[in-house]
Amino acid sequence: MRMTDRTIELDCGKLTPTFPQRLAAGLAPLTSLFRGFRNRMDINALHDLSDAQLRDIGLSRADLTSAFLASTFFEDPSEHLTRSARNRWRLSLFRSYEE
Repeated sequence: MRMTDRTIELDCGKLTPTFPQRLAAGLAPLTSLFRGFRNRMDINALHDLSDAQLRDIGLSRADLTSAFLASTFFEDPSEHLTRSARNRWRLSLFRSYEE
């Protein structure tokens, strides 16, 4: 009999998560909510910047307003601002290639 004719069945079932893993999984939604709240406060602080300073980081006042309007209270508006800044940056690169 060859070795290839024999198969060994291993029981590779799912391991039960440890207490720290279960605790981290249970606190993940709360952590996400806290991060979204903190980001909302930081975005609210961006209103104190001048238009030139906002332009330097690739944003406008309209981006700040639309970030709050586009997201619900439980969503993170910073993702919207990141997309706006990246799109504005891509457009500026495209315009510089046209010149």
